[in-house]
Amino acid sequence: MEQKRKRLFILLFGVLLILLAVYFGIQARNKSEEKKKEAKAEAETIYVTDIEDLKEIKYNVGNGDFNLKKEGGTWYAAKDKDFPLAQSYPKQMAETFSKLKAKRALEGGDSLEDYGLKDPVYTVVLTDKQGKETTLYYGNVTGDDYYITVDNTGKVYTVNNTSISDLQNKLEDMAQLDTYPNIGSGNLKKEVITQNGSSTTYDSKNDDDSKNIAAVAGGLGAVKLGAAADYSVADKDLSKFGLDETARITVEATYTKDKKDEVLTLYIGSADGKGNRYVMMNDSRIVYLISEDICNNILY
Repeated sequence: MEQKRKRLFILLFGVLLILLAVYFGIQARNKSEEKKKEAKAEAETIYVTDIEDLKEIKYNVGNGDFNLKKEGGTWYAAKDKDFPLAQSYPKQMAETFSKLKAKRALEGGDSLEDYGLKDPVYTVVLTDKQGKETTLYYGNVTGDDYYITVDNTGKVYTVNNTSISDLQNKLEDMAQLDTYPNIGSGNLKKEVITQNGSSTTYDSKNDDDSKNIAAVAGGLGAVKLGAAADYSVADKDLSKFGLDETARITVEATYTKDKKDEVLTLYIGSADGKGNRYVMMNDSRIVYLISEDICNNILY
């Protein structure tokens, strides 16, 4: 009986090994077939551009002229180098246009005018690290695609209309706004308001300030950074917003984050006449628009 069990065990184990070998063999074959399909697809892919290191992107797709440049690995707006450009936008543009895929290359004798390329709708100029320019011209729409040609080659391709989707943002849409902290009555420890050389302090350690702390915490917690009046204000222009040192109100809020004390500094300026006040935070150069009601609560 014991011998029969051993033989059965060996037989079953042998069958298991065979099944495993078959399984891994199928897996290996599937991977090989998948790689072949990918290689074939890549070989059949038509690229309109092949730019190794894109350093500059100039374009106009109906929102005005844009010029983005890269320096030391960082992209910036050429017209305003201090503008807080969110890097995700130019990086996505560079990824798209460095190797722009075409859906198909057109063959035949049609003229550029037939595709709307004699007077292009959009123009995109790409410059690599050597200073070589590649110009893309967008013509008529065909379904979900655009007709496109490159430089003066006369070759016409179709590319997906999503290729210009990242170019349709206004500059302010591409701003990297500051990160505003989470502040409430539960973590606000102290607020110091300084104006015209005098200061008012609300301290959570002072029982008499409990109502005041709750009020200013409500104001601080309601701040949402969004609309801005200036994204890279110069010192000489601070007075236009009532944010120069002689006119602004300084608010220093001490709060806890991850059991550590942090300090938020807000500079509150004049009103814009539309129900908002101009506000800056910490060492940022962005002038935000915050509602007067919220500002009044902060300055309770």
